[in-house]
Amino acid sequence: MEVGKIKLQVPVFLAPMAGVTDQPFRIIARRMGCGMTVSEMVSAQGIKYRNEKTMDMLRIAEEERPTAIQLFGSEPQKLAEAAKVVEASGADAIDFNMGCPVQKIVANGEGSALMRNPRLAGKILSAMVQTVKVPVTVKMRIGWDEEHLNGVECAKVAESAGVSAIAVHGRTKVQFYEGKANWEEIAKIKAAVQVPVIGNGDIFSLEDAKRMLAQTAVDGVMVGRGADGNPWIFRDLAAYFTNKPLPEAPSEDERLNLALEHLEMLVAYKGEAVAVKEFRRHMGCYIKGMPGAAAQRARFYSISTKGKFVEEVERYRDNLHKDCL
Repeated sequence: MEVGKIKLQVPVFLAPMAGVTDQPFRIIARRMGCGMTVSEMVSAQGIKYRNEKTMDMLRIAEEERPTAIQLFGSEPQKLAEAAKVVEASGADAIDFNMGCPVQKIVANGEGSALMRNPRLAGKILSAMVQTVKVPVTVKMRIGWDEEHLNGVECAKVAESAGVSAIAVHGRTKVQFYEGKANWEEIAKIKAAVQVPVIGNGDIFSLEDAKRMLAQTAVDGVMVGRGADGNPWIFRDLAAYFTNKPLPEAPSEDERLNLALEHLEMLVAYKGEAVAVKEFRRHMGCYIKGMPGAAAQRARFYSISTKGKFVEEVERYRDNLHKDCL
């Protein structure tokens, strides 16, 4: 699969997730076999004013490439200028957010609010495409609500604006992340445009991805929540798309070892205080389904230092080995 000039080894993408798909997470996803990653969403307004935290989010490591930086906003000129900054920072591609359902984003006319304003969305995407040389992609939903499923219209607008690919989350804005993703609407969007379409929503396993490919004929799949705590899903998908044997599921020790490495990377990237606080939820995902996970998750949420986190992980590992959970 190709995204503009970017040739991907496997048509598998890491979905942009606020507070999740930072650089350490993207590096792990790529190492596991993900074809291309997308950053958590970055404010065009923050880039304009060179907000320190915002600019830090533009950092890209060589081992995570190819990666796209996702921008959000609602003003064509500001987004074009932000895209230029992102391109200069070294991003392989620029993604535009038309899918975030969070109220504070929508209230500003950004994210999925643009599903109700395809004309403005088209102006934004055209301005970005005309300003940068790297591929511009867009992530959208199937519509605002069940009565307004205008994903096909929005996809055609995006295609006309010159985007290189369209990722579609099979839910409406009103659904947030609840209910079932509507893959039928994704199939309609795929059939309506010529640019590559990437399907997203309810992919938690290789079998889910196979079903989506069969039901929608999309060019690629995008994994979001299904990868949090389970980046091995990318290893499975990569094996499938390259006709290699399916790897064995990770052992409990493998899961804990990667979790500790993830923590180490996050501390190096964000500093201990921020990293430990953010990693609590990641750790809860890593141990999901393991013995005593619910009680252990509560213990992790009380920890505030890296050293204590490592100690608690090793204590949990010892108990697993002793079968006393």
